[in-house]
Amino acid sequence: MPFETQGPEPLDAVINVRLTAAEKARLKEDADLAGLSMSELVRRRYFGRPIIANADAVMLKELRRIGGLLKHIHNESGGVYSKDTAGALVALKAYIGKLSRDRQEG
Repeated sequence: MPFETQGPEPLDAVINVRLTAAEKARLKEDADLAGLSMSELVRRRYFGRPIIANADAVMLKELRRIGGLLKHIHNESGGVYSKDTAGALVALKAYIGKLSRDRQEG
C-alpha cells in the first residue's frame, strides 16, 4: 500500500503515540466531525493548520441557499417585502461572514 502524499512529499514517516482509550475515542470523534483521518487531524493541530468541521461547511451551504430563496422572494414579490428581506439578508450575510472567518482562523 503506497503512502498518501501531502504536498510534494509522501507521508512516509511513522510515529507511535500511546493514548488512553478515552483519549483515542475523543480524537476519533474530533476527526470524524472534521471529516479527517486521525493522522491528518493530529498533523493539522500540531502544525497550526486550520481544521474545519463538516458541520460548518454544511451550514454555510444551507445559509447561502436560504439567501438565494430570500432573493427569489424579493424578486417574485416585486419588492413588497423588501424591508423584511433586506433585514434578513443583512443578518444572513453577517452570519455567513462570521462563520467563514471562523473557518479560516481554524
